[in-house]
Amino acid sequence: MKIKFLISLAITLLLVWALDKRWTAGTIPIPPLGKFLAPSHGFWQNIESRGYQLPESLNLPGLKQPVTIVFDSIMIPHIIAQSDEDLYYAQGYITAFHRLWQMEFQTHAAAGRLSEIVGKSKDDAALNYDRQQRRLGMVYAAENALRKMESDPLAKMVVSRYAEGINAYINSLSDKKLPLEYKLLGYKPEPWTMLKSALLLRSMAQTLNMGDKDMQMTNALKLFGKEMVEVLYPDLEPMGDPIVEKPGKWNFEPVPLSDTIQALPDELIKISGLVTPAPTLGSNNWAVSGSKTKSGYPILCNDPHLTITLPSIWYAIQLQAPGINCMGVSLPGAPGVIIGFNDSIAWGVTNAQRDLVDWYRITFENNQKEKYKLDGGWKDTRKVIEKINIRGSDPFYDTVTYTHWGPVPFDENFRAENNRKHYAFRWIAHDESEELLTFYKLNRAKNHADYMRALDHYSSPAQNFVFASVTGDIAMRIQGKFPARKKYEGKFVLDGSRSSQGPQAYIPFAHNVMDKNPERGFVSSANQYPADATYPYYINAVSYEAYRNRRINNLLRQSNNITITDMMNLQLDTYSIKAEELLPVLMGYVDEAILTNEESEALRLLKNWDYSYKKEAEAPAYFENWWRTLYASIWDELRSDSLSLAYPTAWNTIHLIKTKPDFVFFDDQSTPEKETLTHLVRQAFKKSVTEVESWKKDKGTPPRWADYKDTYVEHLTRTEPFSYHVQHGGHGDAVNASSRRHGPSWRMIVSVEPNGPKAFATYPGGQSGNPGSAHYNSMLGRWADGNYFNLMFLKQNKQPAGFLFTTTLKPK
Repeated sequence: MKIKFLISLAITLLLVWALDKRWTAGTIPIPPLGKFLAPSHGFWQNIESRGYQLPESLNLPGLKQPVTIVFDSIMIPHIIAQSDEDLYYAQGYITAFHRLWQMEFQTHAAAGRLSEIVGKSKDDAALNYDRQQRRLGMVYAAENALRKMESDPLAKMVVSRYAEGINAYINSLSDKKLPLEYKLLGYKPEPWTMLKSALLLRSMAQTLNMGDKDMQMTNALKLFGKEMVEVLYPDLEPMGDPIVEKPGKWNFEPVPLSDTIQALPDELIKISGLVTPAPTLGSNNWAVSGSKTKSGYPILCNDPHLTITLPSIWYAIQLQAPGINCMGVSLPGAPGVIIGFNDSIAWGVTNAQRDLVDWYRITFENNQKEKYKLDGGWKDTRKVIEKINIRGSDPFYDTVTYTHWGPVPFDENFRAENNRKHYAFRWIAHDESEELLTFYKLNRAKNHADYMRALDHYSSPAQNFVFASVTGDIAMRIQGKFPARKKYEGKFVLDGSRSSQGPQAYIPFAHNVMDKNPERGFVSSANQYPADATYPYYINAVSYEAYRNRRINNLLRQSNNITITDMMNLQLDTYSIKAEELLPVLMGYVDEAILTNEESEALRLLKNWDYSYKKEAEAPAYFENWWRTLYASIWDELRSDSLSLAYPTAWNTIHLIKTKPDFVFFDDQSTPEKETLTHLVRQAFKKSVTEVESWKKDKGTPPRWADYKDTYVEHLTRTEPFSYHVQHGGHGDAVNASSRRHGPSWRMIVSVEPNGPKAFATYPGGQSGNPGSAHYNSMLGRWADGNYFNLMFLKQNKQPAGFLFTTTLKPK
């Protein structure tokens, strides 16, 4: 009996230990199953009934006066406070209630702290990610942004009260109330700080404005020469329809720059794996004057295209207090409304695409890297020792060397084993800035003058701000902190040993590209080139969009008596000008006499295609494969394991196909035969049909575009049961720029009217971040089907009616 008892005790203790321990199966973390499955505080506690509500009242420390929060049928909170202090406190509290884990996870990722959560991972992927974030100076950038926030009493009040509200929610959590992901990953939230809000904003800047190709262009210059670089990578591709077109009417004297011509670099940079942002990423916004609408009032539209994830990147909210009554979407983790409207104006943003990154070649005095050469002398470096905590393992220590240009991300110890040269990273978002004030003032703006004053605080990430007001004005302003450059400056790496290589000046905000009430009756942006060729400052970027902008402008030019429904149809438009311009050219190379039955059928589908990426269409699958295969075969010389090179844009590639059929890159240099464009096009067609036929055989179904594209909205933990495949049309080159993992993250249409805005919106997800909530994915189906919600905008001093439930936050 005694032996049996001891065996039973040992098994029990072993089970207790095993169930309390976090395991890993392959690369998949398994939570402590005892806690995760416990009836009292396990994941069961996260399952919400469809009618789940917050208590009628909650007593919270730090609140000064009662705050009413009305939740509508899609769980959008409408916060009614009696002061700004309580408004942002309540915004922090209620955002954390729905999105706490997402907020903390994203700021951990921005700060290079994922290893603290996930521990060691396959091939040290998490650790290398963390090291890269630290080496790019993400915390350094956030600290600078925070310093500026803290220097302004208003900005400091907003962000500190927001943090207090989040912490009030965190402090209210028991084990059973922890968001599901904490239970799944086996950790607990830490206190929220103002730095985390700064990190969140800098993380968005990283997504939108950290793309560059300076090193790739330097390699191209060395390998192909300046003349060929001009052909492959022109700064201005003349497809037309820039954001603002007013030739000869830029009524200012540009900042004078020195006449000294900078020497171009002559070097190869052997840093592998550099990537440039996908050219199909982007966003749309436009505003139509009342002269073109049926109602006579302006209509503003915006759909920012980002990686579509769950929980959704945006959190819809209405903020109401004395002096403010606005609605739209916020970024969970940052106070205020980023895209939205109030009772006087509406605004929206798209990415401005500009090159805001520079790389400076650094000469260290010796291997100790204590000093680097500058203007004939040696200047001290600053070394930052980064301690990266790794869950379940010893910390990893990394040393990052800073120069006055910025940090040196790549060295002998990180991603540059074959190249001992060093380059300092200069990013505009490293600078102090005060974007928070922009949104504080935009949320309260009454007219165009207020909009302009609000944007005067805005530096990064550079955005195209669209505007419309009840007074009938429409406007566009491309706002950011832009260096005033001479031609080629910033296109290649720069000499970091001379301070003269830095920006001589920045473009005054009054000289930024902008327009108000143009004669054509609308303003629009879709990530295209910002201005006509007479704009007096040099502009370059990784790439500019070439198709969505023309489609939007073509349809707006043709339209009058525009309605809300017309604007919905435009946001959902799947027509591709790229396909219209390219497909007939490609089909001209096909020899129909030698086609197989499958190839003939594919060609028939393509001939009958209307160039729209509709869900049911089959031709897009063939066209996409054909184009992708051809593009790769044309630029095969640019693939290298040791060197990173940029690929020319789709627009320029098609331009070369049309205008230079004997272009040298059409020949595969690695073969003795001379390939021609005809050969490449036919070979690509044959291969693409084979691939689609293989897909059909594998799936047992025709290649409907929605199935073939397979739009996938993935949970941030990449947990399959929390993620969704959706049926959705669209394409990166169409106005409905939906690809497999990216797309319109928020579709908003606002008719700006004196009696109150009429607003409609949808996004791919839901308000709650809890996979156990009915509001986790409640908008996903409507987003996929192109249906909108009528946003319920509460007027000030009006009693709400017809809402889901109300909660009152009371001072404790």
